[in-house]
Amino acid sequence: MTKIARSLGLTFLFAAGAAMAQHTASHGGPKDAKVTPLLTQEMKDIPGKEVLMITVDYPPGAVDPVHRHDAHSFVYVLEGSIVMGVKGGKEVTLKAGDTFYEGPDDIHTVGRNASKTKPAKFVVTLVKNKGAEFFIPVK
Repeated sequence: MTKIARSLGLTFLFAAGAAMAQHTASHGGPKDAKVTPLLTQEMKDIPGKEVLMITVDYPPGAVDPVHRHDAHSFVYVLEGSIVMGVKGGKEVTLKAGDTFYEGPDDIHTVGRNASKTKPAKFVVTLVKNKGAEFFIPVK
């Protein structure tokens, strides 16, 4: 990869991260969580779809508002312990190495750090419509 392409890629990721942070703060997203974009990739063999990969850092006691993703969301816990749940499903506590799935129609009713004293971190891979919002608050 050339220096220019690498620089443009880093600039894009920085801008995307700033936009995501502003979006979640202004649209009822997780205010205590730090969302960091890792990758956005068009799925050329599936027209109109893209993959968005992010990490989410939960400080101790962090809680997400009720929301949905309008995407297939695959969660992998990197460190700590988190509690996840969708409407109509059971609440589950996940630790490092555990996974969780949310479908495009699921409403994410529970999302929080299981600990009041230790941080948690997880990666989320979302398969979604190209350019669509990844975090949609539900009232």
